[in-house]
Amino acid sequence: MIASPVSEIWFVTGSQHLYGPGPLKQVEGNSQAIAEALSASRRIPYKIVFKKLLTTPDEITQLCIDANAAPQCAGLILWMHTFSPSKMWIRGLTLLRKPFLHLHTQYNRDLPWATIDMDFMNLNQAAHGDREAGFIHTRMRLGRKVVVGHWSDPEVQDRIAAWMRAARAWQDWQGAKFARFGDNMRQVAVTEGDKVASEMKFGFAVNGYGVGDLVAKVDAVSEAAIDALIAEYAKTYALAAALKAGGARHASLRYSARLELGLRAFLEEGGFKGFTTTFEDLHGLTQLPGMAPQRLMADGYGFAGEGDWKTAALVRAMKVMADGEGTSFMEDYTYHLSPKGHQVLGAHMLEICPSIAAGRPSVQIHPLGIGGKADPVRLVFEALAGPALNASLVDLGNRFRLVVNEVKAVKTPKLPKLPVARAVWECLPDFKTACAAWIYAGGAHHTGYSYKVTSEMLEDFATIAGIEMVLIGADTRLSDFKQTLRNNEVYYHLAQGIRA
Repeated sequence: MIASPVSEIWFVTGSQHLYGPGPLKQVEGNSQAIAEALSASRRIPYKIVFKKLLTTPDEITQLCIDANAAPQCAGLILWMHTFSPSKMWIRGLTLLRKPFLHLHTQYNRDLPWATIDMDFMNLNQAAHGDREAGFIHTRMRLGRKVVVGHWSDPEVQDRIAAWMRAARAWQDWQGAKFARFGDNMRQVAVTEGDKVASEMKFGFAVNGYGVGDLVAKVDAVSEAAIDALIAEYAKTYALAAALKAGGARHASLRYSARLELGLRAFLEEGGFKGFTTTFEDLHGLTQLPGMAPQRLMADGYGFAGEGDWKTAALVRAMKVMADGEGTSFMEDYTYHLSPKGHQVLGAHMLEICPSIAAGRPSVQIHPLGIGGKADPVRLVFEALAGPALNASLVDLGNRFRLVVNEVKAVKTPKLPKLPVARAVWECLPDFKTACAAWIYAGGAHHTGYSYKVTSEMLEDFATIAGIEMVLIGADTRLSDFKQTLRNNEVYYHLAQGIRA
């Protein structure tokens, strides 16, 4: 996985001086214990650090300023052990630029019915302390995640973990750079978008580079580096006979390795986290990059074809959420519309990530009918079966929308004449409802596809980003979905005006 920020989550507890030093010391100790127990849990992906017990407006404000300035802080977990008057939090939360999760819990799981007294009641007031906090969050129109239940509950920890993964992906986007080699596919609408608006909204930059800039890196690759990379290919994949040393097409494999090394050098030197290519702009390249984007995606780079920078950025975010596993650029390519069951065949010209492969990929070379270049080398494999999802980030002009469809991937039928990586899935709730809903929502034909990222993670990510998300899943009814889209048009048009 290419470099992602070191991430930790700050655990912050609210109280007040009304209770005296003894109870506050106990509150602090309990908070430390919860943070340490959560951080030690195998369900929690990143470190949780107890930072401070906050009891005054100045303390709260300084903590929020410190969180903004701390590059390792991906977000905050807030909890009110006792009662923390929420007007104290207004100034700090107004300044806070990091996402936060509101954990509605209490230190003790069970009430000591036989011994409970007013001292115990005064100490353990999260039941209404968190309601006070929730009011000010709502009054300030702050996007956040609320998780309810005892901190030791596995479901509670899983929901915290989902948010943590979304927060880390958001942290990774801040200051990220994505390179576009050439423009997007000519005359295509959905791969276009407002790169200024996206940088303002999401924190990442997208800039174009001439293919000649890439060609210079490709041409500079040494033969020794190519030899070493081909040895790695031979250990990792099943090489077609013609591509092996001495084979009739071995030179094509060497050029594919040259492409990968040149691309990698360009991305590493520029500090990029993702990139796009397009088959309409290949001047100076012998092949359309195929195996190179596949392997770079496997290392954590975001990628999309035809200049689709929004999907490349989304794939990178999903890679971070999934720790690089089971996630790829994807395209809904064609349908199986049998009365016995409707299915989608997902693929692309070449560029599907081997992190979703069900077995050992093979390296093959075949003609490609578009692009006007030499036959490209590619990894060929069937994708895993199991629960998965497709996600699409689209620019609607006045806002960005994240469209998510939960699917069930199935075993891929034999496809002896289709020499590309491929996946087959069945849409939830059913093919007709899901495809109609996707089209009503304006979802793109390019997606981020994942077995590891969940719809909860993407919902949390959309909340952090302050964008719309619509989910197409097992419970989707088309009439309700269409009404949700209509309601969202009004809400997102008015939302900026109702924040005061």
